[in-house]
Amino acid sequence: MTEILPETAIRGTRRDLLRFGACGFGSMALAGLASANPRHLHHPPRAKRVIFLFMQGGVSQVDSFDEKPLLAERNGEMLPFHDARSFANNGALATTQRVMRSPWKFQRYGESGRAVSELFPQVAQHVDDLCFLQGMQTEGVAHGPATLFLHCGATTVVRPSMGAWIHYGLGSENENLPGFVSIGASSGNGGARNTGAAFLPARHQGTVLGRAGQSPREARFRNMATDPATREERRVDLDFVSRLNALQQTGRPADEEWQAVADSYHLAWRIQTAAPDILDLTRETAETHALYGIGESPTDNFGQQCLMARRLCEAGVRYVQVTYGDNSANPAWDQHSNLPKHADHARATDRPVAGLLADLKRRGLLEDTLVWWGGEFGRTPYAEKAGTGRDHNPAGFTVWLAGGGVRPGFAYGETDEFGHQAIRGKVHMHDLHATILHQLGLDHEQLTYRNAGRDFRLTDVAGRVVQEILA
Repeated sequence: MTEILPETAIRGTRRDLLRFGACGFGSMALAGLASANPRHLHHPPRAKRVIFLFMQGGVSQVDSFDEKPLLAERNGEMLPFHDARSFANNGALATTQRVMRSPWKFQRYGESGRAVSELFPQVAQHVDDLCFLQGMQTEGVAHGPATLFLHCGATTVVRPSMGAWIHYGLGSENENLPGFVSIGASSGNGGARNTGAAFLPARHQGTVLGRAGQSPREARFRNMATDPATREERRVDLDFVSRLNALQQTGRPADEEWQAVADSYHLAWRIQTAAPDILDLTRETAETHALYGIGESPTDNFGQQCLMARRLCEAGVRYVQVTYGDNSANPAWDQHSNLPKHADHARATDRPVAGLLADLKRRGLLEDTLVWWGGEFGRTPYAEKAGTGRDHNPAGFTVWLAGGGVRPGFAYGETDEFGHQAIRGKVHMHDLHATILHQLGLDHEQLTYRNAGRDFRLTDVAGRVVQEILA
């Protein structure tokens, strides 16, 4: 016989709901308020939030922001190179390869006189706001390990993603939205691990909107109730589930994963009131759409994603990643045998990225928003297998930062005369992670979490804050 519980056993009291593990709306509101402010800043922050523009596959530094005239002078010559990619492919560090010049001309822009290739004429207009790191180095010579290292600070071991670490350290600025959102994430080369929380509490994992290669129209929160009557019905359902959850938790040990699921129901409810407006790009002016290249080919897709990123950050999302890529075996910028394809990707991203920078600046958001542009590694200055493309190069490449307290119109680091390996001002990916955390008010050595008897951090046992690039 089915037992019918008394109504009071289901409803409980307000005091019971608050006591039974943060399942009621009252406790959720308290929890939301607690997470809306930074948990513990180690020092005054220069940035409140991060937008990471991930150029999946690896943009060639010598064809974009690292001009090397010697490539043209020695074009076609067979010369010796030493790199880890050669070792991975052939078992030897030494390799003889054909030097390949860049198909694109460089021009100097702005008061800083930075050289930018024909690939990025729109971004070039903002060089005086950019801080170039031209001596970047990373771990991993293949996309999978290098992409994991970029996102998680490790090539193989399952570790929390950078966005999860930031959310763990700072909490959320808006209790009605996720604190970490990834737009158009790829399912390959790390997949869910690139937005995951690993051993951190599950509530810190990223919320993924859409997938790489999909239309931005798919980058939406699913199952949203827009009709007020329907939302009220869902509120009644949620209250009932919350009471059941409270009873389930009575007398049981704390379970973080269970609690994260319960909390997610309440966040989903709150999202229904905030997200529809935030992701409704029709609320923006025609001039703003044109700034991002929305409604035009080939910039429409990435333009929409970049505008979403600005709106999410403006609404209080702490860390937003926008991926330009796809789910194919060879990610977007991965031109092993067809380097001219770089031009297609540049045309799709140049105007939206420039539009984002201009939009943030005119709204006063660039001062406390740190924009990070880059891929998992760079590319070689030689033609792979003497062909028409470039191989992977983790030993020396370029990324750039803007806003958030970094030095504008500045370049730090240098690769050798061929643009192959970093020789001065080397910045390891661990260093970049440490620096970004620093700008957010977090000390990478103190942002730790104890798991399996050991204290873990994003930068493992390495990393330094690159003070030279800070304003």
